[in-house]
Amino acid sequence: MDVIASVQNPRIKAWKKLHTKKGRDKSGLFFIEGDHLIEEAIRSAITIKELILEENQSLPEAWEDPEVPVVWVTQPVLNELCETETPQGFAAVCEKPPLVNLPLDDGRFLFIDGVQDPGNLGAMIRTAEAAGITGVVIGDGTVDVYNGKVIRSTQGSLFHIPVQKMDLEEAVEICKEANVPVFGTSLQGSTFNALEPQDTFALIMGNEGSGVRARLLEMTDQNLYIPIYGKAESLNVAVACGIVLYHLRGM
Repeated sequence: MDVIASVQNPRIKAWKKLHTKKGRDKSGLFFIEGDHLIEEAIRSAITIKELILEENQSLPEAWEDPEVPVVWVTQPVLNELCETETPQGFAAVCEKPPLVNLPLDDGRFLFIDGVQDPGNLGAMIRTAEAAGITGVVIGDGTVDVYNGKVIRSTQGSLFHIPVQKMDLEEAVEICKEANVPVFGTSLQGSTFNALEPQDTFALIMGNEGSGVRARLLEMTDQNLYIPIYGKAESLNVAVACGIVLYHLRGM
């Protein structure tokens, strides 16, 4: 068994580039860490290009695939490759799936406008998938969905729900033409729980600091807010997203 022991190895250098958006866009690949994410990728339609194992690990039988090469590396090399402080001994290089074209004329959708924190975006995608949302539309100014922290925060949900990058004004127009109600989130709106659950809808969640862009709020059918009963100034955007999504889809 050959083991890569140098961080200067060309393959290691190429994999490290996948921690940057430029590297991911150029290669069409992304990097995942840990056995859970690898298992979720295997369960989905994601194509794994290479499996990376620490030299003291053995390849799980369920992961064996003659078309997927396995590369063993030393612990220091894996530590250099991974973004987490304590790598679990497993990583993989995956192919970014083809761009989806969500039909926005029917279903339940989450539109994300300018969310910049990877943990927040990942939690929102995970919540949307858990709530049975049809798909997620990512607008301009939002962090790359293949950012490592985003992927880890989704806990694999990114591999199971359609995610599309699209101009949100265009997405809202498509919904309105199809009579899909569009709801924004704003302090100048109505209390979210005064609205009945909806068979079909699009919910827009906005930037952590500035919220949903004014132009989008002008285009919605109704804007909603969550009352704050304590002294907190606001709710975390991912928490707020979960509250409103579950209310709109009905329990």
